[in-house]
Amino acid sequence: MEENINIRDMIQILKKRWILIVVLTLIAGLCSGIISYNVLKPVYQASAQILVNQKKSDNSTTLDASQIQTNLQLINTYSVIIKSPTILGKVIEDLNLNQSVNELNQKVTVVSQENSQVFSVKIEDTNAANATKIVNAVTKTFKKEIPRIMNVDNITILTKAGASENPTPIKPNPLLNIAIAALVGLILGIGLAFVLEYIDNTIKREQDIEKLLGVPALGSIPKTYKNHEKNLPQRMGSETLEP
Repeated sequence: MEENINIRDMIQILKKRWILIVVLTLIAGLCSGIISYNVLKPVYQASAQILVNQKKSDNSTTLDASQIQTNLQLINTYSVIIKSPTILGKVIEDLNLNQSVNELNQKVTVVSQENSQVFSVKIEDTNAANATKIVNAVTKTFKKEIPRIMNVDNITILTKAGASENPTPIKPNPLLNIAIAALVGLILGIGLAFVLEYIDNTIKREQDIEKLLGVPALGSIPKTYKNHEKNLPQRMGSETLEP
């Protein structure tokens, strides 16, 4: 029974503070929409694929399983080399980019799949054309430098990044941001409603007195209005003066 009373009280609090909850939800969603559409810059992504596969010798007609396993293990090493200053420094120099190696490193992502000799190099940039240009330069430079660095020749650029007429940014996602912000605003509004109710120790109802004193209320005094009190003697006086 106590649980039902608590739930009923919670519902009453939410009904009492519903304007506060709705306002906070709308404000959070509105602020998120303004920031997503007008403040945050769109970020585009370009991707290229690289195949790690040792060239077969003239006398070999079959694939060597041990060679494939070696190529798979090399992908982890190649992922580090691609993001190293040796590769990125040359890319910055060739493209005359106005950014440091660390800044370019943060834009580069290497994605590999388990038991696959193909891995992807992805670049994120606020300019779609720059992202395409940089990722192609990174893969080209990597293919050129890896024989000197590792003394191997097992790199093939499988897919180059292509320019799109209408590129779509990968972030921000305004609708998702608005939904998340509105949810956060809703949670904050509900939490604030319970906090305000908790710190409000004023007595407003008969039930509050009963809960405070632990005894039932025997009666209540109705609320009076000043205008009614002022007019009451005048009416009574006019009635007594009539013949």
